[in-house]
Amino acid sequence: MDNPIAVLLYNQLSEKPKEDEMDVVRQMQHISRTLRKLKYIPYRVPFSIDLAEAIKTLKKINPKVVFNLVEMVEGTGKLLSFGPSILNFLQLPYTGVPLEAMFLTTSKILTKKQLKLLNINTSGWYMMDEIHQLSPDKRYIVKPIWEDGSLGLDEHCIFSGGDMAYIEKIKHFHKNSFFIEDYIDGREFNLSILGGKDGPQVMPPAEILFVDYPEGKHKIVGYNAKWTEESFEYTHTPRTFRYSKRDEPLLSQLKMIALQCWHGFELKGYVRVDFRVDKEGIPYVLEINGNPCISPESGFVAATKKAGLKFHQVIERIIEDALSN
Repeated sequence: MDNPIAVLLYNQLSEKPKEDEMDVVRQMQHISRTLRKLKYIPYRVPFSIDLAEAIKTLKKINPKVVFNLVEMVEGTGKLLSFGPSILNFLQLPYTGVPLEAMFLTTSKILTKKQLKLLNINTSGWYMMDEIHQLSPDKRYIVKPIWEDGSLGLDEHCIFSGGDMAYIEKIKHFHKNSFFIEDYIDGREFNLSILGGKDGPQVMPPAEILFVDYPEGKHKIVGYNAKWTEESFEYTHTPRTFRYSKRDEPLLSQLKMIALQCWHGFELKGYVRVDFRVDKEGIPYVLEINGNPCISPESGFVAATKKAGLKFHQVIERIIEDALSN
């Protein structure tokens, strides 16, 4: 009997892809090697706005499972749900979060509204036409609604509600593309969750440290911290899994909230929940990342290693969750 085919569905790269876009290539290389060890035949299929071509190709291959690695379509997250929509249409099992959850979690506004319905703490937010409601003595951050949290995001996005020059500059931003969020000055945590036949498992919590940040420099994990290797932000934001005993109640709380997110958003596969914890120790869910990066150096893989899982075990469980329905 021939080995089953596993399609790696990925976003078609632009002519001059940046570092964040190229990351999907590293993921595919890593996953392909592991799929071969698991006796699958990996088959790469690029995904673009040409949905008819994707449908034709996937029908022809008819894989046992599709590894959904689509992170953007036509360079934007606004069309991200097209991938799982097509896979649902073709009735092909695919890895990661399902269509409905993908749409919800890709939109930071819909995520926040759902968190509020679930009574899960999240930072306050304003649409661009609510800019007049900002308080002059508070700090805020302007973010894209549909894009990955780090895309186009850095210190220049943080501003004072009393900075009229900055407000004048951003008040014409399109209300369907950007929003304003309360800036929480505090600690940053990422909690990774892995599915499987025994249900979701929360991996050891990771904290992003802001090492030797000068006074007045905002602590934010933006584009530079994630992708620009020669930048101060990249070299001064290490990840740690080491905590003191006094952090244990907080970590237990973060794990409980992460699981609430998993069940409340009906997630599957693999997910990362990002938190900020303010000076009073109150946690806020910033965003939920469905199908986060699983390249060798990613935070998700680091967390699974800390939990004692080898990469092939992670991929096995992701596929197991995809084939469970």
